Amino acid sequence: MSDEEHHFESKADAGASKTFPQQAGTIRKNGYIVIKGRPCKVVEVSTSKTGKHGHAKCHFVAIDIFTAKKLEDIVPSSHNCDVPEVTRTDYQLIDISEDGFVSLLTDNGSTKDDLRLPTDESLLAQIKDGFAEGKDLVVSVMSAMGEEQICGLKDIGPKN
Repeated sequence: MSDEEHHFESKADAGASKTFPQQAGTIRKNGYIVIKGRPCKVVEVSTSKTGKHGHAKCHFVAIDIFTAKKLEDIVPSSHNCDVPEVTRTDYQLIDISEDGFVSLLTDNGSTKDDLRLPTDESLLAQIKDGFAEGKDLVVSVMSAMGEEQICGLKDIGPKN
């Protein structure tokens, strides 16, 4: 045996910690599910009866929470599905740069500068107009599976 210690550094990330397993039969409408590697919000669930070979199946219709694309999946109700760990965090908007990135103030006083403006036209217009008017804006950032996107906006009054 060797006295040397071996240090293994893993550069690969399977994304496993960003999701957790849940039985398909327990996932309901307005819940979250991973379909084709994308975090989605379930908009419709239908369950078929057990057939000749046993398994009842759940048919999920869901919308990707970042791209708004509609995805579908059929899973036996007794099998496990991946459910994404979805979090919403509010940050105060400090600045909008010319290249489409926003500067946000975190709770601990540091800044977060790695987020782009949202692609949703109405939300984008609300953020730009409010910022141009000098309002104090708080944006809601949704994060799941290593992706983040601005998904909401609150006006907390004019800047003093």
